[in-house]
Amino acid sequence: MRLKLTIRQKILYYILGSAFIIFSIVFYYMSSSSLRLSYEQSIKLTNSYTRQYALNIESWINQEFAVTRTLAAAFMEYKQMPFDQWQKLIYPMYNRVILTTPHIDAYWDSWELSNLDSNWTLPHGRYFYIVYKEDGVYKTKAEMRSLTADPPTYSSIKSAAKEIVIEPYTSELQRGLMMTTLSSPLLENGKFIGLIGADLTLTRFQQLVNNIKPYPNSYAFLLSNKGVFIAHPDSAIFRKNISEVLPEFNNQHNILAQVQKGKAFSFIHQNNKGERIYYTFEPVRIGNTQTPWSIGIAVPVTDIMAQVNRSYNTSLLISLIGLLVILFIVYLVTNNITLPIKKITQILSEFAKGKLESNVDIKASSNDEISQMAEAVSSSLTGVNSKTTFAREIGAGNLNVNLALLSDEDELGKSLIEMRDNLRRAHDEEEKRKIEEEKKRWTNEGMARFGEILRQNNDNLSLLGQELIKNLVWYLNAQVGGLFVLNENKETGDKTFDMVAMFAYDRNRVMQRSYHFAEGLIGACAAERDAIILKEVPQDYIEITSGLGGINPNYIIVVPLIFEEEVMGVIEIASLQELKEHEVQFLKDIAKSIASTLHTVKVNTLTAELLMKSKEQAEMMAAQEEEMRQNLEELQATQEEAARKTLELEGLVNALNAAAFVMEYDTKGYVININDSYLNFLGANRDDIIGLHHSENLILSDTEKATYDKLWSDILRGNIRKHKTRIRVNGQEHLLLETYTPIFDHGGQLLKILKIAMDITNI
Repeated sequence: MRLKLTIRQKILYYILGSAFIIFSIVFYYMSSSSLRLSYEQSIKLTNSYTRQYALNIESWINQEFAVTRTLAAAFMEYKQMPFDQWQKLIYPMYNRVILTTPHIDAYWDSWELSNLDSNWTLPHGRYFYIVYKEDGVYKTKAEMRSLTADPPTYSSIKSAAKEIVIEPYTSELQRGLMMTTLSSPLLENGKFIGLIGADLTLTRFQQLVNNIKPYPNSYAFLLSNKGVFIAHPDSAIFRKNISEVLPEFNNQHNILAQVQKGKAFSFIHQNNKGERIYYTFEPVRIGNTQTPWSIGIAVPVTDIMAQVNRSYNTSLLISLIGLLVILFIVYLVTNNITLPIKKITQILSEFAKGKLESNVDIKASSNDEISQMAEAVSSSLTGVNSKTTFAREIGAGNLNVNLALLSDEDELGKSLIEMRDNLRRAHDEEEKRKIEEEKKRWTNEGMARFGEILRQNNDNLSLLGQELIKNLVWYLNAQVGGLFVLNENKETGDKTFDMVAMFAYDRNRVMQRSYHFAEGLIGACAAERDAIILKEVPQDYIEITSGLGGINPNYIIVVPLIFEEEVMGVIEIASLQELKEHEVQFLKDIAKSIASTLHTVKVNTLTAELLMKSKEQAEMMAAQEEEMRQNLEELQATQEEAARKTLELEGLVNALNAAAFVMEYDTKGYVININDSYLNFLGANRDDIIGLHHSENLILSDTEKATYDKLWSDILRGNIRKHKTRIRVNGQEHLLLETYTPIFDHGGQLLKILKIAMDITNI
């Protein structure tokens, strides 16, 4: 049943209805966008909080680091002074500095003794001085450390020779407070000569972190480089390592690894209560160290959304008030309009029944609002006719039809034109979608097709290559294709890319082509590990550089076959027409599968060869087993005889060392070994003798020197020689009878000279 409505009712119905619908659509769009933007803004705000607090902590720590850095620079300025004067000048500076830095528990320095004492030759040993607090009282201490060896922590700092921040630790001196140590090296011409350090209490970081609450139920925490919670509101977690107390949480989001890399990152995690928590981390970079900390803030997603929902509810309330205002205004306007409109009801009765005349001319004799309304109605009816025609054309599928607007304020005309434009865009988008779906279908069918080829022929490289290149050329509507596979000469180690298959103009071709890395298009593609595309190829170019011979296509693409960072081969396709973007991408994607299959084929081939060799070796081993058993029996007898002779030789050597002086020289005449009897005779230390030349401490006349030089020449030629030598020991001359014996290796090369000497001074 059709309702009979008055003009006033129609105006109220249509205007308010349209306004409500449009208002609802706009409100839905605006509210959705507002919700999304508000959520994103809240996330950005949380991230900015984290970033700002990270900068604050960086600033605090770097201020303390600046003190150690400044002290190190100041100490180096006065380093040339005598150490006792230097101490009187510099160490009072500690007392002034520590009073201005309440968060520093101690300042200390460590100087290498090798730098302070030129006679100190050991690589360890240091002078240590510290100013520290104990029960609120400042104390000092100086002592020698590392006299026997450097402790591991100091040794690692010394080896690094750069600024270091130590992992947080608990100080027993400060009644369990959590602390860290900042240190700056003292370098002279790049050499480590000492260290300036400051022990920093971390209490204020816990206080800072406890006060970070961007949302009611949020909290913050501070992690060291190795995952120790420096600050955390939960005492059960505070001071413990995240990998120990929260292993699953750490492993799931790879937290510790990202902290150690100094990355800023965030994620949403659902805890065991089902609550979704947003976590954001920012690095805290400390001085010039490579061990950043990280500050994190955890915020329940419900807290973030609560603020977003408050904004949304406020917008909704304002919108409803606006809608009521519009309703009231429309009601007033309708009353003012409908009363005069009733007077022209007769004129519009035919129009109200849906009858539209092609020429509508409503005239009114009065020169008032009614006249203006009549003219407006006439103009409106004309516009309705044109819009009706426009709508019919749109309905018939003519999306290129035009509509003349009655004025710049012709909302209906604009809406119809907008509808036409929307339909036109929808039509264009549908066409694009069909094209994209066709590309995806083509790609998926191709992947399935070549996947089947790769599965069927993965045990025969030649057949696999022929099937692959033939189907690739067909599927890409190309004319020529070639497959080159990496081949390594086992004897020379030379690597080349050899053609294993070629397909040209609907049939397989047999050609022998081979390229080294960076040679021609094939070698260049393998060397660059990326596709090479040539367009508008010169007529003679392919014959010179391509692997396919003298064919003259207009388009060439060469794609590497890469598996696990290794180039397994190269595919070359030549075509008379240019490949489309999705075809190029398909070729690159299928190249990965081909590379994997080529690797499998090579592995299978190698496995077969290894199995054959293993079988042959097993047969050889079986034949040699009996021979080995006999050899082992002979070897055992030989070993027993060798052991007996070794014992005899050891007894002889011990007797020789006890009865004579024994010394060994290298081939240049320098001492490399000496026995204890000789050392006792000389009254010297082993370190003083090792490295001396054989001619030192000898008393020789010119004639004796010539004889002595000839003696050593004979010895170096491999002759055993005896010689009497006079030497001076503790102011007394001694006459030694020396026997020089050259010692050779298995190859006949001179290794060393053995000297056995007897003191015959009193004989």
